[in-house]
Amino acid sequence: MDKLIASLDLDDYIARYKNYLAREKPLFIEGDSALHFRFINELCRYELTPPPSVPNLDVKLIHLSKRGTLHIDEIWEFVKIVRYFLYLKSKKFEGMAAEWILGINIPHSVLNIESWFDDKGGLKEEIDSRFAAINSSLKIVKEKISGVLKSLISSSKLQEFLVDTQIHFINSQEALLLRGGYMRAIKGTVAGRSAGGYFYVTPSALTGYQKQEADILSQKEALIYEYAKKISAEFEKERLFLKFINREFDRFDNYLSRVMFAKANDMEFILPGRDKEMVLKEFAHPALKEPKRVSVEFKKSILLITGVNAGGKTMLLKSVLSAAFLAKYLLPMKIDAVHSHIGSFKHIRAVIEDTQNVKNDISTFAGRMMEFNRLFTLNAALVGVDEIELGTDADEAANLFCAILEFLIKKGIKIIITTHHKRLASMLAANEQVELLAALYDEKTQRPTYGFLAGTIGKSYAFETALRYGIAQNIVEKARVLYGEDKEKLNDLIQKNIDLELKTREKLKEIEEKTRKIEKLSDSLEEQKEIQVKEFEALRFGFEREYQEAVNLAKAAARQNESKEVHKLLNRADKAKKNITPPKPFKNEELKVGDRVKYGTIKGVITALKKDEASVDTDGITMRLLKSSLKKISALEPKKVVKTNISHERPQSASVTLDLHALRADEAIEKSDKFLSDALLAGFDEVRIYHGVGTGKLAFAVRNFLKTHPSVKEFFDAPVNQGGAGAVIVKL
Repeated sequence: MDKLIASLDLDDYIARYKNYLAREKPLFIEGDSALHFRFINELCRYELTPPPSVPNLDVKLIHLSKRGTLHIDEIWEFVKIVRYFLYLKSKKFEGMAAEWILGINIPHSVLNIESWFDDKGGLKEEIDSRFAAINSSLKIVKEKISGVLKSLISSSKLQEFLVDTQIHFINSQEALLLRGGYMRAIKGTVAGRSAGGYFYVTPSALTGYQKQEADILSQKEALIYEYAKKISAEFEKERLFLKFINREFDRFDNYLSRVMFAKANDMEFILPGRDKEMVLKEFAHPALKEPKRVSVEFKKSILLITGVNAGGKTMLLKSVLSAAFLAKYLLPMKIDAVHSHIGSFKHIRAVIEDTQNVKNDISTFAGRMMEFNRLFTLNAALVGVDEIELGTDADEAANLFCAILEFLIKKGIKIIITTHHKRLASMLAANEQVELLAALYDEKTQRPTYGFLAGTIGKSYAFETALRYGIAQNIVEKARVLYGEDKEKLNDLIQKNIDLELKTREKLKEIEEKTRKIEKLSDSLEEQKEIQVKEFEALRFGFEREYQEAVNLAKAAARQNESKEVHKLLNRADKAKKNITPPKPFKNEELKVGDRVKYGTIKGVITALKKDEASVDTDGITMRLLKSSLKKISALEPKKVVKTNISHERPQSASVTLDLHALRADEAIEKSDKFLSDALLAGFDEVRIYHGVGTGKLAFAVRNFLKTHPSVKEFFDAPVNQGGAGAVIVKL
C-alpha cells in the first residue's frame, strides 16, 4: 500500500490525516462500509473533543490473560480510554451514535478504579492514608534538601565557584553547577559535566537527606506496586470488557479522525457503489495546492488519455486512482459528492514509475512486463498505466498491448491509460469498451489548457512544446521534415477533429439554451391557455344562468290568465334582460412594429404585422399571435449615458523590455507598474521583464504583482534564449 500511496502522490495527505489519530492503525476499517459511512456522516453534526493519545494495548491484554501485573503507567492508558467513553456518554447523541454509546456498559469495578487516578495519571492520596503519610514525609525531606542548597549558594566561600544560582536535577539528584577548584570550598560528588566544561556537584551535606528521600520513594514504589497488583487482578476479571472497549476506542478513533480531518480541510465523503463505474465531478487531487478541478466519466472498461505534453494526463490518471483509493478507505476528498459516483474495487494498482533496475538486470520494458504479469492474477481491479508504450518500439508495443488489454478487459479489470502513440490509440479507439479523452492545447497562447475533451484522440504537440522551452526554430523545422508530411497531416486532421468537436459542443450549448427558452415559453403559453379557458367557462356559465332565469320568467307570464299579472312578469323578464352584460370587446391602441406588447404574462416586441396577426419576439423566440390578444405596454426608457472624455498622451520612448536587476522588491514593483502602463498606452500586447534568478525573492515579488494586475492576461517563463527562469513574458 505504501508504494501505491507514493505513486499517487498521497504521502503528504496520509501523513496529515494520521496526525488526527489517537494511535496509529491501518487505513482499512473492518466491517460493513455502509454502516461505517452512516456513522461518520452522523458524527459530522457534532463538535467533539478528540480522543487522548494512547499506545497499542494488545500486548498488555495478553499479559493480563496470563495473570501478569501491569505497571501503573500501563493501567493509566486503560483508564484514559474509560474516561473518554465516560465523556462520550455525557454527550447527547442521536441515531446510530446514541445506540452505540448506550451499548457500552462500563463495569462498576472499572469505574471504581478510574476514580482512583488524578488527571496526571497518579494515584490519589485519598484512596489510602499511607499515600498521604509518604507524600508528607517526602515533602519535609525535600524542604530540608532545598534549605541546605540555598544555604550553600548564599555562602561567601562558594561564590567564586558558582556558575549560576540554580538547583539542577542530574540523574534525579539535586546538584550545583560549579567551576573547577570547587574542592577548596565544598565537599561533594560529581554527578555530571556541562557542555561548557563545568561540574554538576551533589554536596556531601545532602547525603543523609538523599538517603531518607530514597527510602521514602522506595516505600511509595512498593505501595504503588501493591495497588498495581490489585488493579491488575481486577482488570484480569474484566479482560473481555477491556478488550472490547479497546477495540471500540479504535473504531471511534477511525471515525472521528476522518470527520475532523474533513472539517479542517473542507472535504466530503463518498461511499463506494456496488458497480465499477466512475463519475468524478469537481475532484481536486490532494497533492495540488491550486488544482484545476477534474470532471470525468469512466463507465467503460478502458479510459484512454492522449494529447499534449505537460497537459495533465498523468495527474488525471492519478486523480481517478486517488479518488477510488480514498473512497475505498472512506477517507475524505475535495469533490462534488452529490454529483459524483465511485465504484468498488478490490485492488487498485498504478504502473507509473520506470521500473528499470541495473542491479537486477531489469530493463524499462522488462519491468513493465513484470507489472502486467502481476495484473493477470487480479480481478475486480482498477489499474492505471502511464505512458503504456514506454521502453520499447512503439509499433510493436501497439500490437502487444492491444492483445494484453483485450485479455484484461475479459477479466473485468478497468484500466486508465496515457499514451502519445497514435497507432495504439487508433487501434484501441475502435473497441466499444474504450472511452477516449484528449488533453487540450491552446493554439493561440501555445500552452496546455489542462482541460480535457471526451470522445477524441489528442496531439502530443512535441514540436510546439520544444519551441516553447527554447529549442531553436531551425532544429524544430528539421525535425518536422524528418517526421514526415503524411504524419504531420495526421496531426492536422486530429487537431481539426478536436476543433470541430469543440465547435459542435458550443453549438449544442446554444441549442440547449434555446430549447430551455422554448420550454419556458411553452409553459407560459400553457398557463395562459388555462387562464383563458377558466375565464371562458365562467362567462358561459353566467350567460346560461341569466338566460334560464329570463326563460323561466317568460314561461311564468304565459301561464297567467290575468293580463295585469302577465304584464308584470314580462316587465320583470325585460328587466332581467337588461341586466345581462355581455363582455366588452378588448380595445387596444393601434399597434406598430417595434411596440412592446404583453400576451398574458409573456412580454415581447412586435417584429411584423399582418391583417389580424402580429409576429412577436420574446427572448429570441418568435410567436404569431392575434392582435386582439395583445396589450401594448410602455417601452423601457433608455438609460442616460454620461459621456466622459478621456485623453492621454502616447509615451515618447516606450520599450518592450524592462530590467529589474539589483532593485529592491518595492522599487521593482513601482517600476513594473509604470512600465506596464506605458506599454498599454503604446499599444504593446506582449512585453518581457528581466528579474534574474538570485535568491528568488525579487522573482517572487514580481510574479505576485503580475498575478493581481488587472491588465495582465497571463505570464510565463521566457524561453531559454531570452532569459529562461530569470525573465518572464507578459501578455497584455
